[in-house]
Amino acid sequence: MAINKAMRLALKALSYPDLDLKKTYKLQRQMTKAIHPSLKPLYEMWDHKIAGTDHEIPVRIFFPPETEEENKILIFFHGGGWVIGNIDSYSTVCSNMAKITGHIVVSVDYRLAPENRFPAAPEDCYTVAREIFLDSELFDVKKENITLIGDSAGGNLAAVVSMMARDRGEFLPSKQILIYPSTYNDHSSSSPFASVHENGTGYLLTSKRICDFIELYISCEEDLNNPYLAPLLAKDLSGQPKTLIITAEYDPLRDEGEAFGRKLHEHGNQVEVYRMKDALHGFISLPKHFVHVKRSYELINRFLRNED
Repeated sequence: MAINKAMRLALKALSYPDLDLKKTYKLQRQMTKAIHPSLKPLYEMWDHKIAGTDHEIPVRIFFPPETEEENKILIFFHGGGWVIGNIDSYSTVCSNMAKITGHIVVSVDYRLAPENRFPAAPEDCYTVAREIFLDSELFDVKKENITLIGDSAGGNLAAVVSMMARDRGEFLPSKQILIYPSTYNDHSSSSPFASVHENGTGYLLTSKRICDFIELYISCEEDLNNPYLAPLLAKDLSGQPKTLIITAEYDPLRDEGEAFGRKLHEHGNQVEVYRMKDALHGFISLPKHFVHVKRSYELINRFLRNED
């Protein structure tokens, strides 16, 4: 269903193009927590901590219904612009993900900016992925049955962890799923991507908001040219996992996500890119009966099962 005039007006009212994220990110975290309170779960889960270099990284593990198949894992990195969001705000998403895919879902509560700026988030995500890949007894799972997945900033982190894994040589994921990922460093009026200009206002996630997120995330201006922050800048994308990228039609991040898919393909990787028609950024957090969510899980399950 296309976005009609009334819906466009409502979206414009909700997009807050002039909201100063740099001054209100703490308030927005509190609002997120209020919207997603810590209630008694209606699903089987387990909170755990994984040791980092000088701190512990919380993870929340969601278990699917009992199956006779061997264990399979999705390591999930949440969205929120590296600044907001947490394992509580994504618990419903991860519970649905476990049930629909039949995978154990490990949701990573990585450190947030600006208190912990780049590269704190990717280092936390890499540490958790490394622990799961290298400790085969942790979940009794084969390495080929471990997939990285994330949405928005989490999609960025999934792609970055795969690049870090190749560069460091400690492990290598076989699959990754990137849902409307951030892959580039410029979302201003000088952006080379049409979707930033076409969808940068009036569709909930604004280009100004993305710029604010990145400004809160980086430690210095030089970070903007680091491929671990903007994967599309990587000169070498060879040796990356089989990849599924799902973008949203009315999303300022749409074109850079699709461009990243093309670049992965050009460097010899197996890639599928799907643009979700009429969808907005953030749709994976909608209730599971919504058409875009249902279609996404059809694509995800087909990808996980290696179906053409």
